[in-house]
Amino acid sequence: MNFSFDFSGKNVFVFGGTSGINLGIAESFAAAGATIGVASRSQDKVDAAVARLSRPKTPALGFSLDVRQPQAVADALASFVQRQGKIDVLVSGAAGNFPAAAASLSPNGFKSVVDIDLLGTFNVMRAAWEHLNKPGASVISISAPQAIVAMAMQVHVCAAKAGVDMITKTLALEWGHEGVRINSVIPGPIDGTEGMARLAPSESARQGVIDSVPMRRMGTPQDIADACLFLASDAARYITGAVLPVDGGWAVAGARMGRG
Repeated sequence: MNFSFDFSGKNVFVFGGTSGINLGIAESFAAAGATIGVASRSQDKVDAAVARLSRPKTPALGFSLDVRQPQAVADALASFVQRQGKIDVLVSGAAGNFPAAAASLSPNGFKSVVDIDLLGTFNVMRAAWEHLNKPGASVISISAPQAIVAMAMQVHVCAAKAGVDMITKTLALEWGHEGVRINSVIPGPIDGTEGMARLAPSESARQGVIDSVPMRRMGTPQDIADACLFLASDAARYITGAVLPVDGGWAVAGARMGRG
């Protein structure tokens, strides 16, 4: 059977979809014909993303919110559904990160990342359930290599993202009988992103990352978006509970960060 990524008539909501990888995901769904909703904390970024993602017949909608606030998440999803009628695909991509050694990381610093990444993911899933409770709905969490490979200076992210992937697997069990699929995508090192700039701030560090990827290149936002389009499409209709690394083999090689 021949599949194409045609999301005409579909509604896609992307949390964190106003910058970086998540904006790239939203752009690809919009290019495939979907009507897009995005949410992030910065109103300026929300406004810019809405302008970028809107099409003449499918204007995008944007919401400024913090995923740590469950009522704000619920209100945004309800508002989107009230105006668009439904949600077909949900992408949960809000995240926070900063390098910090465990011995000097404050409890509040640890908590802030866990609250955004892990609690925020739960808040999104919990609020979305009533709108996704239908056959054919697809949910995609944007995870991270720290979920499956231990990394120095990343104890907070490792803990949070491992939890995100377990949410994916658990909800696949609970929601599968309703026909709802939920999967995780683990991006490898993606060029030009804020996260990569933080984790490999120098040219030597950047080259070290490239050298550690078996395919000898960093990924692009389009690499991640293509994986999400596939997982949300009918081509992946029997895939749920999967945790898919899209990383050029980086995790297999140990996901080593560069030096310098």
